[in-house]
Amino acid sequence: MKTISITAIISTVVLTALPLTAISHQQGDLIVRAGAATVDPNNDSSLIYAAGAGLAGTGVGLNSDTQVGITVSYMLTNNWGIELLAATPFEHDVAAQGLGGFGVSTLGTVEHLPPTLSLQYYFTVAAKNFHPYVGAGINYTLILDESLSSEAKTGLGATSMDIDDSVGLALQAGFDYELDKNWMINVSVWKVSIETEAKIVTSNAFNPITVDLDIDPWVYMIGAAYKF
Repeated sequence: MKTISITAIISTVVLTALPLTAISHQQGDLIVRAGAATVDPNNDSSLIYAAGAGLAGTGVGLNSDTQVGITVSYMLTNNWGIELLAATPFEHDVAAQGLGGFGVSTLGTVEHLPPTLSLQYYFTVAAKNFHPYVGAGINYTLILDESLSSEAKTGLGATSMDIDDSVGLALQAGFDYELDKNWMINVSVWKVSIETEAKIVTSNAFNPITVDLDIDPWVYMIGAAYKF
């Protein structure tokens, strides 16, 4: 799996390049991180189905979006922590492929929140200001709103769109770099499993229009951190 390989590479580089001598964060530390978070979808979908029949050459995709990301980590021990990822809502256009004959290039937009709870392991390294970590956990993608495009309403006779919430695994890697006792720079990346279905209700023979979405985005965040 691509994500596991990347996480393993980061871990191997950290462990082989830096001798394990110094302690990173301490048990009981509370670390708040905030910065720019980008959700970059993988955009793998099934065919678009109309009234149960797959339409050859069709599919959908979501564009990237950047919002304010916030994480809160609590150190259970000097090396183990637990983290909650939150953010302001992300919004993506739902682009359609293969529906040009109906005058449809965009089905609409979707707004969501991707809270993720992870167990983290912080490596003990010689560079006292550098604190690398990896993590694994559960993501719950909460769909807040779906809006149809005017193209979908006119070309497909669409009246509503519904996208299911999703629960999936998440893997993470990142590091903190201390500027002083409390302030740090943070860089982190997640690979999140998001598999869901979009359903569009129409007022004609196309009803219903459905498509399976394997969004599986990369999530990147860079920002500042404060350790209490």
